Amino acid sequence: MEGMNTTILPWGTRTFVMGVINVTPDSFSGDGLLAQPAAEIGDPFERALAQARRLADEGADILDIGGESTRPGGQPISEQEELARVLPVVRAVSSAGLNILISVDTSKAAVADEALKAGAHWVNDVWGLRADPAIAGIIARRQAPVIIMHNRLKPASAEIQIRLGGRYVGVNYANLLEDIKTELEESITLARDAGISDSHIILDPGIGFGKTVDQNLELLDRLDELRSLGYPLLVGPSRKSFIGYTLDLPPDQRLEGTAAAVAISIARRVDIVRVHDVGMMVRVARMADAIVRRTSPALDRAD
Repeated sequence: MEGMNTTILPWGTRTFVMGVINVTPDSFSGDGLLAQPAAEIGDPFERALAQARRLADEGADILDIGGESTRPGGQPISEQEELARVLPVVRAVSSAGLNILISVDTSKAAVADEALKAGAHWVNDVWGLRADPAIAGIIARRQAPVIIMHNRLKPASAEIQIRLGGRYVGVNYANLLEDIKTELEESITLARDAGISDSHIILDPGIGFGKTVDQNLELLDRLDELRSLGYPLLVGPSRKSFIGYTLDLPPDQRLEGTAAAVAISIARRVDIVRVHDVGMMVRVARMADAIVRRTSPALDRAD
C-alpha cells in the first residue's frame, strides 16, 4: 500500500472520515452509481474512480465500496453480481495511487476474499459476521481489520414512504444500549474464535439498522457508553431516514441533520464517521475535534 505503513489508524488522535462509494442501482441516499443506464451517465466504474479521487481530495481517510444495498426493503443480490460490481472498482481505486484505505462493504465471504486480494484493506460487515459463517476466517487469514456492525434488520418491521424512505417500527429492546452491547459482544466472540485479533476489530452500533427513529436518536446521544467495550467506534448517520423523519426532509436535504449527528457523535468520542458528503463533514469533524479533542493547528498559534 503506497505511502501507508499500516492498515491500523492512530485511534484517539482525531476523528477519521470514511467516504461512501455505492456501486448499486438502489441506494437509499440517491448516490448509487448504477441507478441509470451507463449510456446516459457514462461508465459507472469510471465514475466510481472519479468519485474516489474526489473524496480523497476532500479529505477522506477511508473509502467504503459496496455493491449491495442495505436500505430497508432492499433486494439481495447474488455473490457473482456483487463481485462484478465491486471488484473492478476496488482494483481501479487500489491502483490509482490515492494513498487511502479501502474498505469493502460486504457480508459475503467470497466477496471479502476477492476484494482483499484485489487491494482492499478492511471489511465492513453490516451483519456482524453472522450472515456468512466463512467470512470471519477469511478476514483472519488475510489479517484485515473488520468493522463489526450491530444489526436487527427485519424487512417485516420496515415502513416505506416514497418521500422519506424506509424506517423501522415496532422494534423492541429490553434495554437499548445493553442489548446492543451484548449482541456486539457475541459478534466479537465470533471474530476472536476465528483468529481475528482485538487490534483489528472496529465496532459500529448500526444507526438505522433495525432501530426506530427514537431508538436511533437515543443511541446517538449515548454512543460514549459503548466505549466500555474497548474497541474503536464507527458511526454512520449520513442522510439516514431517522434524520428525514425527524426533520421531514428527503435524502437530498439532510446535510444539516447529518452535520448535527456527526458533531454529536464526535462529542461522544467516536473514532470514524461514515458519510456521503465528505468535504463538508471533514470540516465538521475538524471543528468538533478542535472543541472535543483540542486537535487544531490554530491552537498552536498565539492569539
